[in-house]
Amino acid sequence: MAPGQKREVIFEFIRFGASVKVTAVDVTTGTEVSTICPANAMESDMKRLAAAKLERVLARK
Repeated sequence: MAPGQKREVIFEFIRFGASVKVTAVDVTTGTEVSTICPANAMESDMKRLAAAKLERVLARK
């Protein structure tokens, strides 16, 4: 992907008691990552964390 281009990412949130499983999927490659966050965290923080993890995984490919 060219520098400065934004990726299209789909986020899924599944609550498990006091935690939320956040899954981020890159639409172009189908690459998927998951992370667990506290349920009281802000949604924007959960998205940022999952997106950062997805970027790290995609950079290794």
